[in-house]
Amino acid sequence: MGWERCPVKAKHRRRRNRRANTRGFTLLEVMIALVVFATLAGAVITANHYSLRQTARLQERIQCAWVADNRLSELRLQPASSGRQQLLQRFDGRDWVVDQVITPATDPRLLKVDISVSAAGSDQPVYRTQGWIPAADG
Repeated sequence: MGWERCPVKAKHRRRRNRRANTRGFTLLEVMIALVVFATLAGAVITANHYSLRQTARLQERIQCAWVADNRLSELRLQPASSGRQQLLQRFDGRDWVVDQVITPATDPRLLKVDISVSAAGSDQPVYRTQGWIPAADG
C-alpha cells in the first residue's frame, strides 16, 4: 500500500478542503454584493416614490371630477343664463376654484356648460368637463 492511498492522508486532505470551503466571503465579494443591493434598493425607492406621486395626482383628479360633476348637477337644478362665473368651493377639506362658462348651444332648448376645476392658488386646471343644461326659457 502506497503513501498516496493511505487513509490517514486522504482524511487529512478532505479536512483541509472542507476548511478552505468554509472560510467565508472575501472583501471584494462583500463590496460587490453591497453595490448590487444599494442599486436595487435605490430602484425600489424610486419606483415607490413615483407610485405615491401618481396616486396623489389621481386622487386630486378624482376629487376635481366630483367637484365639476356636483357643479353641473347644481346648474341642472336651477335656472341659469349665459356667462362666465368663478366660484370657490370646499370639498374633502380642500378649496377648489370652479370656472364655469355657459354659452348657448346649437339647440335653443339647451345651454352648453364648460367647467374647469383647479386647486385654490393655482391657475393650472386639474380637470375639465363639458355638459348641457336646459335653457331657462325652454
